[in-house]
Amino acid sequence: MSEQELPPWLREQVSRLQQLQQNLQAIMMQKQQLEVEMVETDRALEELKKAGPDDTVYKNAGSVLIKAKKEEVIKELEEKKELSNTRVMVLGKQETRVKENLKEVENKINEMIRGMQGGSPGAGPRPKAE
Repeated sequence: MSEQELPPWLREQVSRLQQLQQNLQAIMMQKQQLEVEMVETDRALEELKKAGPDDTVYKNAGSVLIKAKKEEVIKELEEKKELSNTRVMVLGKQETRVKENLKEVENKINEMIRGMQGGSPGAGPRPKAE
């Protein structure tokens, strides 16, 4: 059965499924990028903590490096890490919600398909109005 032959209510659910899959992929990519940033931040913090009190420290300011105080850079990196951690937790919750929605839509589509196969063509359970 081609997509054009699908009843409109089933096409709508398939479209919703595809949208949820795209959302999930975007969330997972953002989460992965943040996790990479956190690892880089951890490495930078480790190196900074190894640096002696008289060592010169630089930080990025756009496309240039500027001299900075070690304590200030450590504080900035720890704040950045904390913010990234919070964002990862939020994305994790979004990921869980989207996965649950995906499962619901998949189940709904499977029920619709079983209904179409069990009944006459074009028949089948009508989705509830949401």
